Amino acid sequence: MNPASPQKLLACMEATRRETSHHLDRVQRQIEGRAERLTVTEKAKANNRTHKRSGARWTRSDEMLFQSHVETLAFMRRGEIEVLVRKLERQDRAIAVVRLKLDMVGLRRAA
Repeated sequence: MNPASPQKLLACMEATRRETSHHLDRVQRQIEGRAERLTVTEKAKANNRTHKRSGARWTRSDEMLFQSHVETLAFMRRGEIEVLVRKLERQDRAIAVVRLKLDMVGLRRAA
């Protein structure tokens, strides 16, 4: 990157950090979606009860089962999650350093 444009460097770093954050959010949504599907499937197999369409279907035990599945799936993907979390921490530190340097030089625009 051109050293004459530190604002562009900062903007690029912030965009990359947003992408990493979105990736981590996507992993979490995938885990929660899979946990919900597992819970619904397990519940359907365990109970052949019928519900009225207007009745509530998600019980406290279903929520506990869902949370258990979320924990299990997150544990299975812990390596990927830890890598993304560490990457976000490194990116946050690097962005803070660049912002500090820009503030010291007076090149950062007022937001």
